[in-house]
Formats: sequence, C-alpha cells, structure tokens
Amino acid sequence: MQITDADRRILRQLQAEPTLTNAELAERAGTNTATCARRLERMREGGIYLGQRAVIDWAKLGYEVEVSLRVSLDKTVPRAFDEFMEQARKIPEVVELQTFLGQVDVRLSVLARDMKHYQQLYRSKILTLPHIADIEALMQVAEIKSSRGLPL
Repeated sequence: MQITDADRRILRQLQAEPTLTNAELAERAGTNTATCARRLERMREGGIYLGQRAVIDWAKLGYEVEVSLRVSLDKTVPRAFDEFMEQARKIPEVVELQTFLGQVDVRLSVLARDMKHYQQLYRSKILTLPHIADIEALMQVAEIKSSRGLPL
C-alpha cells in the first residue's frame, strides 16, 4: 500500500500524541475531519495503522522486577517450538515473546512484583515449559529508551 504525504502527517501526529480526537488530528495534519477518518481507515485496512494501546507503568502497580529470558530449545524435537510457545503464552507474567534465528530461539520478558515472586515464577512456571535446552536470565536495571516511533 502506498502512503501519501498527508498519510505521513497523520501518522506523525498519532505517534506524537495518540489520544488526539479525529478533529484534533485532522487539524494538526492539515486535512479535514472526513478525509482524516477515511485515510486512517484505509491505513487500518492496509495493516499500516494497527490501533492504539495503553502504556502502563507496571512498577507503579507493584511489579518492580523485569527479567529478559533468552531460551534455546531442544531442536531434536519436531514440535518443540510450537509446544513451548503454546505453554509460554499461558503465563500472565510473560508480557512479551519474541523469536530469533540463531543460538537463542525465544526471548521472554517477565514481570514480577519482587525477587521472591520472580523466583517462584521461574521455578513453578518458566522451568516447567517444555523443551528448554538452555536458558539465560538478564535482569533489567534501567530502561534507557523505549520507542516504537520512527521518523515519517
């Protein structure tokens, strides 16, 4: 799908402030409200604009520990990947799953209230996931940059 300069202006404004009303968005992007709504719908249908999401400060809700787990799976088992992912998706504290090519197959981002809670999650839920060949934990100390926005 080809996007125009007007589409880029709309997306740029959405990246900067996703809570704008359609009228505010149209004004800032230099279009009228109806055109803005049509362009957004076209970009949604084309899979460019995926929607909005809430960004929650988990630490303020009592989740102080974030751990990134790098997992290598047993590649001798034909369905190892599918079975691992199926079970990992069921753990509520796993907030992100990513797959990779290379020595590490999967990265899990895990949130826990504290180290005791993390240790309990690790032993009772993470280590019981099927087909783990190797696992490495990286404790997050600080988040320096977290952005999904790109220059448009």
